[in-house]
Amino acid sequence: MRTLWSLIYGVIYVLYTALTLRKVRKLKREDYTREEYDQMIHEVPKRFARKFFKQSGSKMIVKGEENIPEGSYLIVGNHQANYDIFAYLGYFKEPFGFISKIEVSKLPIVRPWMEVMGCLFLDRDNRRQSVKTFKKGIELLRDGHPLAIFPEGTRSLGSEMLPFKSGSFSLAKKAKVPVLPVMIEGTYKIMEENKNRIKKATVHMAICEPISVEELEEMSLEEIAEETQRRIQHAMDEIKVR
Repeated sequence: MRTLWSLIYGVIYVLYTALTLRKVRKLKREDYTREEYDQMIHEVPKRFARKFFKQSGSKMIVKGEENIPEGSYLIVGNHQANYDIFAYLGYFKEPFGFISKIEVSKLPIVRPWMEVMGCLFLDRDNRRQSVKTFKKGIELLRDGHPLAIFPEGTRSLGSEMLPFKSGSFSLAKKAKVPVLPVMIEGTYKIMEENKNRIKKATVHMAICEPISVEELEEMSLEEIAEETQRRIQHAMDEIKVR
């Protein structure tokens, strides 16, 4: 029953936000600071994500918000499940844009919302398109707009992470912004573990210590990927021993 009500709630809310979408599309970026613009654009999506997450009956525990840097940064997180999106969007306190797989761009209403939120769509099978997306991502990061990417490339469907692809980290290195590792644990227990039936779970989000621009300059992309994954794994290990 929880699954049905969550789906109905999600569809109705998304349709409702179509009215707000018209208003936010009229906002002119040049009339505001990047921070002001992002706060206004993300208000409705953040509220929707948090309410949709709560509709599952789940509980979110967040720690490490003091580690969020000033200015722009690249959020790099592990990717367990579909509910990661609602967890990040609803409970990471600062506005940011996702770098999402190209398939998401086919969803009506979702795509235009993601576009105004400063999200990007990445087609890993199209090198030319991928290069264009990364160039746009670097521009957004330099403009002060944080981005989030999942370097595993797909959902792990559990606590064990897949290897991080190093290419994702070129965004931070070229834009000269910190990498902010973020650990998520427990989202797969809401849906994927239950054959896509929604059940409540306790989810942990840990915002790890960022890797500074100075550190990034001394590291290769492979070393950055390994260090980011190490910090996320350490945060996950801490959750498991409690």
